[in-house]
Amino acid sequence: MVKAKRFILVKRFVGFPKPTDLKLVEEELPPIKDGEFLAEAIYLSVDPYLRKKVSSFPVGDTMVGTQVAKIIESKNPKFPVGKHVVGQAGFGWRTHTISNGELTAEGLNSAVLIDLADLPLSLALGILGMPGYSAYFGFLEMLQPKAGEWLVISGAAGAVGNVVGQLAKIKGLKVIGIAGSDEKGKWLKKELGFDHFINYKTQDVGAELQRIVPEGVELYFDNVGGDVSTAVMNNMKTFGRITSCGSISNYNDTELKVVPLQHALVSRQLKMRGFQIVSLANRWNEAFKQNLEWIQQGKLKYRETITEGFHNMFNAFIDMLNGRNFGKAIVKV
Repeated sequence: MVKAKRFILVKRFVGFPKPTDLKLVEEELPPIKDGEFLAEAIYLSVDPYLRKKVSSFPVGDTMVGTQVAKIIESKNPKFPVGKHVVGQAGFGWRTHTISNGELTAEGLNSAVLIDLADLPLSLALGILGMPGYSAYFGFLEMLQPKAGEWLVISGAAGAVGNVVGQLAKIKGLKVIGIAGSDEKGKWLKKELGFDHFINYKTQDVGAELQRIVPEGVELYFDNVGGDVSTAVMNNMKTFGRITSCGSISNYNDTELKVVPLQHALVSRQLKMRGFQIVSLANRWNEAFKQNLEWIQQGKLKYRETITEGFHNMFNAFIDMLNGRNFGKAIVKV
């Protein structure tokens, strides 16, 4: 018998998540059945969307999340022992998982990870995983960028934002990144090639945008929502385009806040589109192959913030929500 550890939801988050909202428990797993496999977690992902997603989960369920795991036992020929799998729905914050790899109600299934050669397996949770897919489709397909245009990215040093900026430079755009520390700004400009950086904690976003691009910007990739997004939209050109990928600035609010975006949307006749990357799950392989090619060509760089130890899942989650991560936040078991 294999003993698994998992974090279960004891209480739905109210405001900022608290350690007492989750509980680390141990359970004994049954023998696998025909068509099933047993996987042992190696890397687990902590992402902003998890904060919002948990609000609809039943108390007592395993905390949701994606992981890279190694198949250690199998009665399913599609999932042979020794291979690695990207486990999504049905896995979550747990050390060992029994799965059949089939599609879930969300349209997600487990997938055997292709050989990444000398690249870290953890990239399947970041630039070669859902954040990379969000950047690829959210920028290239939703915004339809043109060389020479100005792009603003909020949450620019996060798992999605930093990739969006690099894709924009590959496509010949001028990029302004918004994040919460000067250290992140140095990384974005010196290592990733962003043209400008704005620290939203110490600078006036609207005033800085007027200084940098007084005529207004064409594109905005939004990861945060809130006051930052209002400031950006008020400094966009007429018929500007916006992709809304997330709104981490209000995920921990206990009351719904009305953000005055409508004036900018109407007066500048902006086009704004939100998206959920799971709706494009049938095309993820396209983004995987292209991002992998750009990494191998040296056009895309990656950075990870790795926390050691499964017992530190909650700490890594909180650090990510507080913006302490550079690039993708990951836990190594």
